[in-house]
Amino acid sequence: MANVEVILKEKIKGLGAEADVVKVKRGFASNFLVPQGKAYEASSGNLRHLNHLKAIRAEREAKELQEAEKIASKLKKLKLKLTLQTGQGGKAFGSITTMDIAKAVAESAAKVELDRHQIQLERPIKNTGSFEVPVKVHPEISCFIKLTVTASDSANQDDDDKSNED
Repeated sequence: MANVEVILKEKIKGLGAEADVVKVKRGFASNFLVPQGKAYEASSGNLRHLNHLKAIRAEREAKELQEAEKIASKLKKLKLKLTLQTGQGGKAFGSITTMDIAKAVAESAAKVELDRHQIQLERPIKNTGSFEVPVKVHPEISCFIKLTVTASDSANQDDDDKSNED
């Protein structure tokens, strides 16, 4: 099947950003990209409009970078406290995952929505202590979240002990 060149009008995940000239299958271009208004055919006339699209792209990328810097500054100030469910002898049940951290960040005072894939946790946290969790906010900006993991409330265990004594 033949490939054609198109100029993208907007950012398309897995394909490119606006002002990129990409080669795609003819059917994908004629049945999806062009009718949806996501791309132009790469004709000589349309290639002249490339500078305008590049200006739009630069503006969008600058805004994204500023937003990422704001989010990174909020996250650097953030100190999260999460509890880890533990049983007798301090053995952990479960772990703290990227989803737990993302949910805690969203519920915190920072009110920042993070995708769990932005949190760069090598493996789930299965013990208590203080951690610095790396977060990749933007391809060019990353920061750390200070996370303190404590054991689940031991008052429940004390209540169980008291009830056994009675």
